Amino acid sequence: MSYRFEGKVRYSEIGEDKCLTLPAILDYFQDCCTFQSEEIGQGMLAVEERKRAWVLASWQVVIDRYPMLGEKITALTKPYAFKGFTGMRNFVLEGENGERLAYANSRWININTNTGLPARLTEEDCRGYVLEEPLEMEQVSRKIQLPEEMTDQEPFTVQKHNLDTHHHVNNCQYIRIAADYLPEDFKIHQMRAEYKKQAVLGDVFYPRVHTEPGKVVVALETKEGESYAVVEFQAK
Repeated sequence: MSYRFEGKVRYSEIGEDKCLTLPAILDYFQDCCTFQSEEIGQGMLAVEERKRAWVLASWQVVIDRYPMLGEKITALTKPYAFKGFTGMRNFVLEGENGERLAYANSRWININTNTGLPARLTEEDCRGYVLEEPLEMEQVSRKIQLPEEMTDQEPFTVQKHNLDTHHHVNNCQYIRIAADYLPEDFKIHQMRAEYKKQAVLGDVFYPRVHTEPGKVVVALETKEGESYAVVEFQAK
């Protein structure tokens, strides 16, 4: 059975249109898998003791409808594959009547926190997780091809509020930052994100943006052009 938890769209989670924002949807998904891990004994403290951590490598998220303030919602998640040092997991956000509002595919890397390098999964790393069939959805490459023409934006420095418990920029923060470059009337239907390098306090992002009808690509890079993350937004 998929792991799930129920919620209600809060004022603190909505945007100017009174609907749940994309970053808030991602927060529900991340909370859902975190709650599952805690309940089966694979929570933060247990994983930290083994000097391990799960780091998100890529997202593919599709939003069919953004729920409004006060709507009851349910977040679901299910892991469906473990291979090498990689874990694969699906997510679904449902409305009160079972309507599928949003769904996602994600790829996670198990790392050794002493070295910062990927660590091959052991039986202990996978204990308690029940693998299920993957969600039926369009399969796209986790790698995002950068357009040839991109426009440089003003660089800015990573602040404390961007960090998570691993002392790195939280993966949802990259999405929030990238979404600031969207046109005002851009309604996100699909988002893909590829994470390449972990950013820490004091690092400087050099954004580059490509905009075309129905599509925006944002690359957050170092001054030398090394990529921290690439985010692609598509409208309906």
